[in-house]
Amino acid sequence: MGAFTPILYAFDDREYVLDILQEISGSRLTYAYFRIGGVCADGNERFFRLIREFIPYFRKRIDMYHKLVTGNLILRNRIKGIGIMDRDMCNRYGATGPVARGAGVNHDTRRAEPYGIYHKFDYDIPLYTEADSMARYQVRLDELKESLKIIEQAIDAIPEGDVLPPKTIKFNTKLPAGEAYYAVEGARGKIGVWMTSDGGKNPYRVKLRAPGFSNLSLFAECAKGTLLADAIAILGSLDLVIPEVDR
Repeated sequence: MGAFTPILYAFDDREYVLDILQEISGSRLTYAYFRIGGVCADGNERFFRLIREFIPYFRKRIDMYHKLVTGNLILRNRIKGIGIMDRDMCNRYGATGPVARGAGVNHDTRRAEPYGIYHKFDYDIPLYTEADSMARYQVRLDELKESLKIIEQAIDAIPEGDVLPPKTIKFNTKLPAGEAYYAVEGARGKIGVWMTSDGGKNPYRVKLRAPGFSNLSLFAECAKGTLLADAIAILGSLDLVIPEVDR
């Protein structure tokens, strides 16, 4: 929306995060770190040290963002009460993630359909009921704090041991006939994988459900009667990744 200073601060923090991810995966974009049954490499001492240094650093940065951005009257006037996407609209279009939680929809796949070890962590699910661009922004700022809490607990609980299963284990890739669906909570909402098989070696069909497509679908209805400048604020609050929408 024309404010450039916050972007530069955010890119500075992003570089810090990418340094950490590069340390463990060797990449700054396509990490390919997970493997069937484990991960490609064990965490080293520098990796954990960088994380522990980043957590208190970024907590202070979040406070700075609130002073610089959240409390900025120009921003608040541009996004407060703009782009109303209420609970009914979210349900009709299948919106998930911060978009839905900004409309008071108390749903997070990590809690609603537990997986992994999220049930072992103490964290809150940010929720706002105003359903406007400001609410969606606030959900994401709060989620940054909650993510730090999860990371802090996770690195303290990482066990010793192998990072990959023994090579003697053979994975059976032949799929039984039938259907299967599994979902996780992504940064922008629910990510689902649906698969059907006729009993052959390869699945008969695979469908990937990315949250961006459903979240974007609200825009046409939500933007009716708004100004062009409002459209920019609404789209920004959706946090879209266009290749994900195309998928």
